[in-house]
Amino acid sequence: MSGSNDNGIFEVSVLPTTKFSAARVLVCDVGGSHISAALCHGENLILGPVASAPYPAEQSANAFVELIKTLAFHALDDDKGENLALISGISLAFPGPFDYEAGISQMDHKLVYLKGVNLREMLASAFGCTPQSVRFINDAAAFLLGELGAGAARNIDKVICITLGTGVGSAFAVDGERVIEGRGVPNGGEIWNLPYHGGILEDQLSARGIRSAYKERTQTDRDVADIAHSVERDQAARETFEEFGRNLGTALRTLLPDFAPATVVMGGNISRSAQLFLPTAKKALGDTPFELKVSALFDSAALYGAALHWYRKQTLSR
Repeated sequence: MSGSNDNGIFEVSVLPTTKFSAARVLVCDVGGSHISAALCHGENLILGPVASAPYPAEQSANAFVELIKTLAFHALDDDKGENLALISGISLAFPGPFDYEAGISQMDHKLVYLKGVNLREMLASAFGCTPQSVRFINDAAAFLLGELGAGAARNIDKVICITLGTGVGSAFAVDGERVIEGRGVPNGGEIWNLPYHGGILEDQLSARGIRSAYKERTQTDRDVADIAHSVERDQAARETFEEFGRNLGTALRTLLPDFAPATVVMGGNISRSAQLFLPTAKKALGDTPFELKVSALFDSAALYGAALHWYRKQTLSR
């Protein structure tokens, strides 16, 4: 069941609500254009209805926090916010650069109004909880945890998860645990800023890369969804996605061989159109001995991962 209400908030039931433990955590995925949120019921990771909404027109930290509260009301099915006390904590999957321990954004390229803001303190105040119960995790790392626990990366010893969307997120795992250093792992496990084609990887493997490649062919600026939907009748659109696939395959083949993953799992909105670029990506990979797979969870992966992160931290802090 799915639909949108008068506030433009989209809701979809991910899993049926069943018996849950007392610790209920609000989990959020802070994306390139919108925020999604749901209530996770206990360590068995039962995810309730998901609510999502675009960023508010007012670009301020206060408006950002208010949006998260509004999403929490919908996740609780509580328009007045009378049940906020039922929430034991908050876990947010956030893009970088971000100080995840302090809860402070360091981004210059998006959500710039949050830079330097102590979101942990603001959210704790807004929800009436302790700062220690508000936790943050890199969005790609959350995606990785979700896929490791319930998705396409289960039971795989060496995995890289990449999210292709507004930017390029990445996370590396060995034996079910995220790693940020070691043989073949770039600094912090991040590939977005690795040198590629005279710039950085994100210049090519992102929404702006697709838009730029299409505009170069047609002198027309269109969003990625429109380009994807027109592939069957638009040769330039088809060539743009084929080029994207070649860039993806070439980048993975040349930048990641030392890590030698068994599988690379792709998520993010662009991966929803994987059928348009996966054939050329696999061709560009050549005989590279790893499997390129599409996410099993997509939008839910980061929410599951954020929940798992919160419960793990809670266990360690006991």
